[in-house]
Amino acid sequence: MARSLRAALRAHGASPEEQEEVLHAFKLAMGPRLVALQDDHHPAWLHPGRSPLILLHDVERVDPAFLIVAALHESLDGGLRVPLHDIENDVGPAAVQALEQIPMPGDEQLVERLLLLSPGLALAALAERLDQLRHLHLRDDLIDQWADTHAEVSAGWLPFAARIDGTLTRRYAHWVRTFARRL
Repeated sequence: MARSLRAALRAHGASPEEQEEVLHAFKLAMGPRLVALQDDHHPAWLHPGRSPLILLHDVERVDPAFLIVAALHESLDGGLRVPLHDIENDVGPAAVQALEQIPMPGDEQLVERLLLLSPGLALAALAERLDQLRHLHLRDDLIDQWADTHAEVSAGWLPFAARIDGTLTRRYAHWVRTFARRL
């Protein structure tokens, strides 16, 4: 995954320093996974790499700072989150401040909080959530949350994506349509 991420960063013109910063965030986000997940085929295993790759493949240009946030954000598995003090020490306080702005699933003020995000942070949040959604069907441990997740995405995330980016909107709309068949 690190090689794929580096190749995508290079293809998008990221400087060597930017590449290293994003890869450092990816490796930091992999830390809890290396400890908690015994199966490298678990759907959450490569999430820290897939989220920035969504942006690199689907969005014209993304500031590397938001690729870092996409790599570090974990909206689904609390046990796989990098502690904020580790992020502050390794990446910096700006990354922590950005991560704290992104609402988590089930937030009663989800739409309001999403609308307050800057454009770059909105892209990072959308990419991270989309990657979680794309792998939700593999998560039998979360099957009791599937209907609520589908409803929240239909009512909140999809309309928000429509305000931010056309490609991500199409990907969210596709997920909403296809996942509805699983319910």
